[in-house]
Amino acid sequence: MSCDIIIVVINLSIMKLNGKSLIIVLMLAVLTAAAIWLVHYWSTEAPLGPDEDPTGPISDVEIKPQDVQEMVASNNRFALDLYSLYREREEGNIFYSPYSLLTALTMTYEGARGQTAEEMASVFYLPDDQIRWGGMAGLYNTFNQNDREYALDTANAIWPATNYHFLDDYFSIIERYYRGRIESLDYPADPEGSRLTINQWVEDQTRDKIKDLIPAGLIDPLTRLVLTNAIYFKGQWLTEFDQDLTEDAPFYLNDDQTVTVPMMRRTDDEAIFDYARLDDLEVLSLPYRGEEVAMTIILPDQDKFEAVEASLDLDKINYYRSQLEPQRIDLYLPRFKIETKYFMNEDLADLGMPSAFSAEADFSGMTGNRDLFISAVIHQAFAEVNEEGTEAAAATAVVMLESAAIMSPVFRVDRPFIFLIEHLESGTILFMGRVSNPS
Repeated sequence: MSCDIIIVVINLSIMKLNGKSLIIVLMLAVLTAAAIWLVHYWSTEAPLGPDEDPTGPISDVEIKPQDVQEMVASNNRFALDLYSLYREREEGNIFYSPYSLLTALTMTYEGARGQTAEEMASVFYLPDDQIRWGGMAGLYNTFNQNDREYALDTANAIWPATNYHFLDDYFSIIERYYRGRIESLDYPADPEGSRLTINQWVEDQTRDKIKDLIPAGLIDPLTRLVLTNAIYFKGQWLTEFDQDLTEDAPFYLNDDQTVTVPMMRRTDDEAIFDYARLDDLEVLSLPYRGEEVAMTIILPDQDKFEAVEASLDLDKINYYRSQLEPQRIDLYLPRFKIETKYFMNEDLADLGMPSAFSAEADFSGMTGNRDLFISAVIHQAFAEVNEEGTEAAAATAVVMLESAAIMSPVFRVDRPFIFLIEHLESGTILFMGRVSNPS
């Protein structure tokens, strides 16, 4: 009903009614007008509440659980693709954070367009905008919580060149969905100082575990943008290993070679773990305090490592998880520390995104022009496993330039094995690696 109709009603009422009847009609007319105004206001001009602010960080109430699960699936599929690539290229130990890589490069993807965007979306299995944004924000919120029995923190930052034009829309996406810090640096005037600033941020975010992420000389006056992610985890085992029981023991590199390693053990009556014995391997899940994160160890039988590793995919890992059941286990696990660093341009190009590293790159979603390309993707990771628990950290930088029966089974990890550190609630693979030689 329009205001004109209300006026007609009032006029007709005045002509026919007097006294109390007229007052009643007038009151009804006023109430009707107020109702119409409220309907119009709430349908077209309702103010945004604090959880709907389009410029502030997205809140949990706006995030759909199914979007988070889609990004978990993207992360885990990428994790296995990268492992498949590295198992053929890398000798010895492997260790990386698929989540760190995915986050840094998805922030980069937010500015990609055309073929460059298509390639990156394929490599990282990225869903459409709303799902991706909600999923990434949901994972960030899930991991960065307080009052837990373990430490799990992740942080994002982008470092644009001072006085170089970037689109406000791109920065808004980074701030809203990735909680990304934005700090301008003067690369032309002080490339080395800029490098040190970024490296110090990474070091601070990873509790000094990832140092000198970007090597000297890699930032130069032509650098226009650096994107970074850092992730840090520290957890104590649900039940710690007794240090007095750790003894030197052989670790079999292959049929002919062994090394001596400090072997931790849990053989007490409370050594009950989720465990499965399958055709040619064993799987065990070792929980950290809080039981929200666990280390999953995949231990192939002697002489079966290469076959198991070659067949490893996400479906297999999900199957292994489904077979785990609580069981009393005699557990032997080597104490070890791994540090790795990867320069990943060739790896990512081979996975299917070559244009991002070439003059054909299209990151016009960042600047409005096709003037940027990725000059380097650097990933560094650290893990230390001991009697108390595990400390792990990783960081990624994307640099852009302008152009058994009665007896308890024995789970003796004395040969090469694969391990994952997983956030159990979301199912996210936070870290993944292979230990060929723990010494």
